[in-house]
Amino acid sequence: MRVAVVGGGPGGLFAATLIRRADPSAEVTVFERNRADDTFGFGVVFSDRTLAAIDEADPVLREALTEHGRHWDDIEVRLKGERIRCGGNGMASVVRRTLLGLLQARAREAGAELRFATEVGLDDLCGYDLVVGADGAGSRIREALGDELGTEVETATAKFIWFGTDHLFDGLTFVHERSPDGVFAVHGYPISAPGADPVSTFIVETDEQSWRRAGLDEFDVTQPPGASDMITKEYLEKLFAEQIDGRKLLVNNSRWGNFRTRRTRRWHTLRPRPVVLLGDAVHTAHFSVGSGTKMAMEDAVALAAALATHPRDLPAALAAYEEAAQPSVRRIQDSARPSLSWWEHFGRYHDAFEPWQFAYHFLSRSISDARLARRAPDFVAASHQGWVDAHGSEPLQTPFGSAHGRLVPASLADDMPVVDAPDSEAGLPEAFAGLDRVAALRPAFVVVRGGTPLTRVLVSEQARLVLGLSSMVVEPDADADLATTLVLSGRADLVGVPS
Repeated sequence: MRVAVVGGGPGGLFAATLIRRADPSAEVTVFERNRADDTFGFGVVFSDRTLAAIDEADPVLREALTEHGRHWDDIEVRLKGERIRCGGNGMASVVRRTLLGLLQARAREAGAELRFATEVGLDDLCGYDLVVGADGAGSRIREALGDELGTEVETATAKFIWFGTDHLFDGLTFVHERSPDGVFAVHGYPISAPGADPVSTFIVETDEQSWRRAGLDEFDVTQPPGASDMITKEYLEKLFAEQIDGRKLLVNNSRWGNFRTRRTRRWHTLRPRPVVLLGDAVHTAHFSVGSGTKMAMEDAVALAAALATHPRDLPAALAAYEEAAQPSVRRIQDSARPSLSWWEHFGRYHDAFEPWQFAYHFLSRSISDARLARRAPDFVAASHQGWVDAHGSEPLQTPFGSAHGRLVPASLADDMPVVDAPDSEAGLPEAFAGLDRVAALRPAFVVVRGGTPLTRVLVSEQARLVLGLSSMVVEPDADADLATTLVLSGRADLVGVPS
């Protein structure tokens, strides 16, 4: 079998390696439009808990992280002069160029041919039995297939830009600063190997209004890839100077964008020839969950396994690949959506919450109080103590109006105005308009019901943090753990249990 892999990133290189190992008779060629030592971005980060499938296929990633990477256990949140740490996370990072070099060597050892500085389209690959599209979010291979695969794309409202810095963070660090123009936040983490010159990844997010007020919309985005936004570099170096000890930001095709979440119903087609997609070419999840490279490499594992299981039946192999790989990706994308939403609204949380509650709100965006406590008991205990110091008792024992706790029967709110959360975020403007009408009545609280867990929270936060209303969120499957998370984080004042 002749296999063309388009894209020499981690997913494409890993797929080439594993396909060749499973079938040494296969002719596998990787086509990469950039040179071998070119790379955009700075580092990649992984959670220790998520590497089992990749390790089992090939320990190359674990070896890269062990020999060339940085490891840490704590996440640090910096806000308003305070630094709050949360342990139990077990993460590691490595320079992207280093990882690519190791994966290139692995692919060559397995017998794959690597062709760099070679850009190909689907029409150039007619002689191959299978084309693997691993050419990233802007995939030419995917675009050549038209609408056949059933792709949906959601564009986030937040703006982001990717830098490096010669300041060395000691772990995953989230920094939030207010400038005269608005609130800007950093995802920072170390990537350089111990003993090497210090380098960290430095990703900045903000809302569009702050971005425009700061004059950061002047960069000509029509320039070809390579040029970086130096106006933004200078602005952010000044804003975050104290947080990085006056060090510099490093550029590498650094320019603002809006993250695009891609979901695709089908990952392969047999027309006009067999084509299968993996990684960012077929699915994306917001970088705050740190799963892009992991998902691409896991796709490669699943694809190689499916081809080995069905060696003479390509349609069956590609169907088996989808069946094996899609559920995990859907779970990651579903968990990434609340995280992405958090970054679309973090300026609101920055202004509304004390540092302890801000950190808890952030770290509980996709995980409950009890699960977070198993991972980081000291952090959760400190968060509960922050609530007790402010209110005198634990969240669910704190009285609210005539209620003697915060997890209560929804019937308590029979006389209160109700706002139905929408089934998708597209319906939020209508729900917010309903809240505006309710606000004029100045009720004791407003009831938020229906919709999805995320839209219920967003409607509740609009009531609490924008309109100054108290809110009850009616949760169909509420228990003490969920109620504690919603109340302690400031997402709701009351949690209602349906009759």
